[in-house]
Amino acid sequence: MKYIILLSVMLLMSCGNQKEDSTASEVESIPAKSITLWTDKTELFVEFPALVVGENSRFAAHFTVLDKHKPVREGEVTVSLIKGDKGIRNTAESPSSPGIFSPSLQPKEAGNFKLIFDIKTPTFSDTLIVHDIIVYASKEDAINALGAASEDAGISFLKEQAWKIDFQTAPVVNGKIYDVINTSGVWTPASGSVKILVAKSNGVVDFAVSNLTEGTLVKRGQLLIEVSSQGLASNNLSTEIASAKAKYEQAKSEYERKKELYESKIVPKAEFEKVESNYNIAKSNYQSLSSGVSGGGKQIRAPFDGYITAINVANGDYVDQGVAMVTVGTHQSRVLKTQIAPSYGLTMENAQSIWYQTKDGQWRNVATSGGSILSIAKDVDNNRPLISVFAQVNDDVDMPEGSLTQVQIAMGNATQNSMIPISALLEDYGSYSVIVQLSGEGFERRPIKIGKRNGENVEILQGLQVGEVVVTTGAYQVKMASMSGSTPAHGHEH
Repeated sequence: MKYIILLSVMLLMSCGNQKEDSTASEVESIPAKSITLWTDKTELFVEFPALVVGENSRFAAHFTVLDKHKPVREGEVTVSLIKGDKGIRNTAESPSSPGIFSPSLQPKEAGNFKLIFDIKTPTFSDTLIVHDIIVYASKEDAINALGAASEDAGISFLKEQAWKIDFQTAPVVNGKIYDVINTSGVWTPASGSVKILVAKSNGVVDFAVSNLTEGTLVKRGQLLIEVSSQGLASNNLSTEIASAKAKYEQAKSEYERKKELYESKIVPKAEFEKVESNYNIAKSNYQSLSSGVSGGGKQIRAPFDGYITAINVANGDYVDQGVAMVTVGTHQSRVLKTQIAPSYGLTMENAQSIWYQTKDGQWRNVATSGGSILSIAKDVDNNRPLISVFAQVNDDVDMPEGSLTQVQIAMGNATQNSMIPISALLEDYGSYSVIVQLSGEGFERRPIKIGKRNGENVEILQGLQVGEVVVTTGAYQVKMASMSGSTPAHGHEH
């Protein structure tokens, strides 16, 4: 998705000291331009003198990776000035400082051109195009067309400042907005996400993991406990295995002998089937006893990656076969149970989705990881006045079972409207505003009216247009910059 292109003409004289060199003074008298463009990957904020035939224009191209909003530190940038199938280009093979590339162009003819920026880094490539760039025949034409210098409006917040803090922007988009039921939910284990491990034989418990406690992380196949019967006068596993092995080998020998006689039609079928049955029973018994045995004890291993949710025995306890010892759970699948009043009229037909809050307060949709609404109760009575709603969450839910979370249930038909992330909102006594990015380093604080909240997004009723860009992380720092009363010095050349 291409965001709206903001092209602002900044009629600025150079902010540097007066140069003695006459050529430098003439170049500085040329009005400057600034352009801001966005793609899905990149933000480009570029400043340069207006393009004039025969004059060298040096670009200060600020490239920001939108994910985490950090400067591009490696790569090359090629700027091209194209008209029809002809043009000129120049490449900056590395940034002159983090995030800033400084290619230059010297136009050879006046007219309407296309300005193209191609960036190539070790991790991605991108192309940003500016249409209808005018190359002027002379400096006088540029000054007459663009006028005299004027001060910037709005809040100045430099790229170098944004790159040093947690900063993020997002476009205003048009999306689906639902009516929501605000409630809370409790985390419960999903089917198959919890498994109770029992003793497979009589014996003494020996923890294979030091300091095994509730909450201990375990890996699939990891040895947790050994149940050993060595040294016991009765119910000795080693003795039982030896006995089972002897019976198995005896039954196997008898089975193989009878099989040959049966195939030679010497013994009847009924006699052979009885021997075969005894052999299979002896084999199964021996394999069951010897499975998972090491050093005279039965091994208990973790069935999947997860954590210990309960421990029912102590190291050194004697346990009988079948006794529950430990319970292993996983964060990767949970059931979210919530309850609402029947007056909402929620059904499987009009329920659209469910959002929940994570441990760090972020909103997520159950459908994002393939989850879904499992069921909605239909009946209520005096003992159950609320309707229960169950949703499967196939995500890593790092919250204890039984803990509460905020929930939004979307229902009914969606409407289309503008929306932004809730994190962009600034609130003052019930009134809301956002920081709008007008250009690469130009911002303004704008009052807005909001509507419904759907998970991490909020509906915009007034104050913003689709395609505008708002600050979602770092808005407070920009707000404080507007209150400082002074504009910080630029950390790069103009």
